[in-house]
Amino acid sequence: MAVTIAAPITGTVVPLTGVPDPVFAKALVGPGAAIDPGEGATLTVTAPVSGKLTSLKPHAFVISHRPDQGVLVHLGIDTVHLGGAGFTLRAEAGQQVEAGDEIIVWDLAAARQAEKSVVVPVVVLEADVEDLSVAEAGPIDAGDSLIRIG
Repeated sequence: MAVTIAAPITGTVVPLTGVPDPVFAKALVGPGAAIDPGEGATLTVTAPVSGKLTSLKPHAFVISHRPDQGVLVHLGIDTVHLGGAGFTLRAEAGQQVEAGDEIIVWDLAAARQAEKSVVVPVVVLEADVEDLSVAEAGPIDAGDSLIRIG
């Protein structure tokens, strides 16, 4: 059964190889894509897929949409070092979410002042790369198809 993973933000799709972090760039945690939010000041980050919000941190979350597979959305690179500054949680770990539900509101000012990359990797955990396709590099709106599995 095919699964569509939506873009959690509006921006520009970039390949994972363009993410300034080797763990993402080398797809060590899984395949996927990244989105550059551009010059905006605030992002509303939505659930890219329906499922259980199995992990929620200010800078990242995982939604398990299948028993053996989850989707990681990581807001920026090294933003864990911001200690939650700029992130407002709109959901709770453990809850069921629907694709498009608001998860986090991110004020990018703190990340930019700390000179952190604001690129947003979206990674499929435990995915077979052979049955996965990713949107072409270029503009994308939140809710548009970013990754397709199967």
